[in-house]
Amino acid sequence: PSLKIRMCVKKKMILVLSGCAIIVRGQPRGGPPPERQINLSNIRTGALARRAPQSQPDQKDTPDEPYAFQAREFLRKMLIGKEVCFTVEVKTALGREYGMVYLGRDTTGENIAESLVNEGLATVRREGIRGNNPDQARLCDLEDQAKASKKGMWTEGGGTNTVRDLKYIIENPRNFVDSMHQKPVNAVIEHVRDGSVVRALLLPDYYLVTVMLSGVKCPTFKREADGTESPEPFAAEAKFFTESRLLQRDVQIILESCPNQVILGTVLHPNGNITELLLKEGFARCVDWSMAVYTQGAEKLRAGEKSAKERKVRIWKDYVAPTANMDQKDRQFVAKVMQVVNADAVVVKLNSGEYKTIHLSSIRPPRIEGEVHKRFRPIYDIPYMFEAREFMRKKIIGKKVNVTVDYIRAATSSSETSTIPAFAERTCATVTIGGINIAEALVSKGFATVIRYRQDDDQRSSHYDELLAAEARAIKNGKGLHSKKEVPIHRVADISGETQKAKQFLPFLQRAGRSEAVVEYVFSGSRLKLYMPKETCLITFLLAGIECPRGSRNMPGGMQVAEPFSDEAMAFTKELVLQREVEVEVESMDKAGNFIGWLHIEGVNLSVALVENALSKVHFTAERSSYYKTLVSGEEASRLRKDKIWANYEEKKVEEVVHVMEEKERTANYRAVYVTEITDTMHFYTQDVETGTQLENLMETMRAEIAAQPPVEGSYAARRGDYCIANFSADGEWYRARVEKVQSPAKVHVFYIDYGNREIVPSTRLAVIPPAFSTRTLAAQATEYTFAYIQVPQDEDARADVVDSLVRDIQNTQCLLNVEHSGVTCPHVTLQFADSKDDVGLSLVKEGMVMVDVRKEKHLQKMVTEYLNGQESAKTARLNIWRYGDFRDDDADEFGYKLKK
Repeated sequence: PSLKIRMCVKKKMILVLSGCAIIVRGQPRGGPPPERQINLSNIRTGALARRAPQSQPDQKDTPDEPYAFQAREFLRKMLIGKEVCFTVEVKTALGREYGMVYLGRDTTGENIAESLVNEGLATVRREGIRGNNPDQARLCDLEDQAKASKKGMWTEGGGTNTVRDLKYIIENPRNFVDSMHQKPVNAVIEHVRDGSVVRALLLPDYYLVTVMLSGVKCPTFKREADGTESPEPFAAEAKFFTESRLLQRDVQIILESCPNQVILGTVLHPNGNITELLLKEGFARCVDWSMAVYTQGAEKLRAGEKSAKERKVRIWKDYVAPTANMDQKDRQFVAKVMQVVNADAVVVKLNSGEYKTIHLSSIRPPRIEGEVHKRFRPIYDIPYMFEAREFMRKKIIGKKVNVTVDYIRAATSSSETSTIPAFAERTCATVTIGGINIAEALVSKGFATVIRYRQDDDQRSSHYDELLAAEARAIKNGKGLHSKKEVPIHRVADISGETQKAKQFLPFLQRAGRSEAVVEYVFSGSRLKLYMPKETCLITFLLAGIECPRGSRNMPGGMQVAEPFSDEAMAFTKELVLQREVEVEVESMDKAGNFIGWLHIEGVNLSVALVENALSKVHFTAERSSYYKTLVSGEEASRLRKDKIWANYEEKKVEEVVHVMEEKERTANYRAVYVTEITDTMHFYTQDVETGTQLENLMETMRAEIAAQPPVEGSYAARRGDYCIANFSADGEWYRARVEKVQSPAKVHVFYIDYGNREIVPSTRLAVIPPAFSTRTLAAQATEYTFAYIQVPQDEDARADVVDSLVRDIQNTQCLLNVEHSGVTCPHVTLQFADSKDDVGLSLVKEGMVMVDVRKEKHLQKMVTEYLNGQESAKTARLNIWRYGDFRDDDADEFGYKLKK
C-alpha cells in the first residue's frame, strides 16, 4: 500500500546515513526527541564502506562503492542542521519509510533526490517508474542530462579514485598523536557514544578514531549483563547535547595525549568549545587525570564547572559547596603568620587577635616510611622537611597573607580496628602572599606532594590544577622529593640540658659576640629554644637582666600556679620572635646547662621590650650590663603608667622622698625641647630636639610606605592599649597613636604618642602600625610634664586664661627644660624661653596669672624664694588676680585658688 504524509521538521536534520538515507528529529520537549529515518524514493546511491564484525575474523572489510562517500558528503553539507520538509510515499511492513525530502519549510524547496541525480551522484530506479508520475519522469530527465554532461559517476574511468582508503586501526596510537604536534586537524564527527566520547573521521587521510574529550567526563551508558544499556542520570541529555552540536559537523580536533591507548583531545567548532559548554551546562565534571593535557587552559574548565555548581544545574542539582555554611568574612580574610607548623600548616593571628591554625589545601608534606627512633625529630629527621619549613618561614613568617578557605576537613577518631590516626577538625585553605600561592611554590620546589582524590570528592584546593602542574614540573626537573640525588641529612645536636656539652660550648659562644640564631620554641616570656645555624645545634636560652612572671609548672609538690601576666609575657615574646632570625649575646650559663644572655631582633633588645611593656621587672644582675640604664628607664616608665605587673604598685610617700632629697642640691641641667601640646589642666607635652630628625625621617618613610600600600579601610579592630596609626582630621596625614578607649566603632579615643594631643576618630581612620615604625624602632616622642612652683587655678575661667597665654607664648616653639622634682602623674619642671632664657612659669607669676606653690624641700628654696618675690611684685602692681588686692585670706576660691592648710 502507498500512503502520503506531509511533515515539516524544524532545524533537526541530524544525520546522513548514506546518499539516499537520512535521520531527522523533532523539537526537544523535556528530553531528547524521537528519531525518524527517511529513505529517498526512486533513486539509488553507492553503499558506504563497512567494517567486518570483530567477532567474525574470517570476513573482510567492505570498501566504499564509487561516489558513495561523495553522495553522502553532498547531502551532509547541504542538510545537516537545516530545516527540511518530507513526504512519506511508501511505508513497508517492517516500518521502513520511503519518500521525498525538500530543503526548507515546504515542498517548494529544493528536491534533494533531484539534486543528487543532477550531480551524477545517484541513479534512478527506472524499473518501478510509472508513466503518469511527473516527479519520476523529471528524475529520468535529470539522469539523462547528467549522463550527457558526464557528471559524477557518469565520467569516464568508473570512479575508482573516489573510493576512500579508510584506516580503522592505528598501530601505534601514541606515536600517531605525537606526530600531530597538538596542531588542529580537520575532521567530521561520525558518531557520539556519550557526551564526552566521539568517533571522528580525520581528514584528509581518512583515519577513523575514537576521541575522549580531555579534562571532562559525562554520565555514561552502562551495559548490563543481559546486553541492555542503562543510562546514568543525565547521560541521554548529555549525549543529545553533544550530538545536536557536533554530529556530522565539520570540526577541528586537537589530539593532546594517548595514555593507555586512549586518545584524548579537544573538539573545536566555530561556535565554541564543546568541552567548556558541557561543563558550563552541568552535563560533565572535571577529570583530574586528563586535565593536565588540556591545551586550552584548565582554568576555563574549572570556571565552567564552578558556574554549573553555583547554579545547581543538572548533575549538580543537589550540590552543596564545602564552605556553603561559612560567612564571607570567615571564608576569605587577611591574617598575620605567627608560626609555621611542619610544612603544611601555619598559625595565623586574625584582626580580632584570635589565633587560628590553617592547613594548606591538597598538599602532603614530606614524610618518612617505617619505624622511627626514640629521639625522632620530624623537622630534622624527615628528608626535606627542614628545607620545606625553612622555605615557608623565610617567605611568610611575621607577614600578612591572604587566606581563602577551601574546605573544612571533619575530625576523625581512631579506633582499635582502624589504622587512621585521630585528627581534630582542620581548616584547609589557599594561602597567598604577593600573588604567590605558598602551596604551589612548595610543590614546585619538590618540598611537598599533591594529594589525589576520588573524582566525586570536592574537598580540594581551589587551585588544584596549578598544584598538579607544579608537581609535574618538579618531577620533570627532579626537584626535592623527586630528586635522584642523595637525600640531605641534618645532623643537629641538641645540647639543651646537657651540662657538660654546654660548658664546652660556652667559651666559643662568649667569644663569638653576637651569633645568629632562629627561635624554634618559646617556653615562657624569657625562656626559649634556639637553633644555631652555623653551629648546627639547639640550645635553651634565658633572657638576661630581667625577672619575668613564671607560668604554671608541675612541681614535686603539685602544680605551681602561674604568676599574673605570665601568659601575656609568653604571648608577647612569641609574637615578636618565634621562628624569626635573631642575634644573641651569650654571657653565662646556669647549672642546668641553659645559656643566659641578650637577644636582639631588628635592633630591639627583647629584655628591654618586655620591661618597657610592663611584662618583666629588672633583675639586679643587670647592673653590670651596658643595657642597665635602658632597662631602668623602661621600668620607671612602666611603673608610672601602672601598667600590667605594676598595676597595684604604690609609690613611696612624698615625705620619704623629700627626706632623701633634703641632702641634695638643686641641679640645673636644661635641655632643648619642642613644646607640641598644652592641655586644659596646664600639663604640656614636649619632644626632645635631639631626636627630632629621627622622628621626621620615620614619619616620612612611614607615610611613603602607607601611600604605596594603603591600609584596607575598616580592617583594623581597635582595642584599648593597642598601638596603631591614625589619620589626623586636621591635615589628613597618618601619625602613630595609642588607643585609649573604644566607645563604639565610630568613636575611638586615641592619643598621638609623638605629639601629645588626643582625638576621637572612627575605626575606619585607624590601621595596624607597620612593624618597622613601632615604638620598638623609635620610642614615643611626646613626654608629659607640668610646671613646678605653680598652683593650677581651680576656676575654669581663670585656668583657661592661663592656658591661652601659654598657647600663645610657647606652643610649637623651642624651649629649655629642667626637671625640678617628681610628681604623682608626671615630672614637675621649669621652662625657659630659648632666646631670652626667661623662666616661663616665673613670668606667669610676675604677670599675676597664677599663685606660687610653696615647696618645702631645702634644695628648692632658692627657686621658691624667687617665685615668691615675683608674686609680691605682681600683688603690689595689682596685676590680674591681684587687681582687687590680696584675696587669700577670705575669698581665694572666688579667684580660682584654694589655700593650703
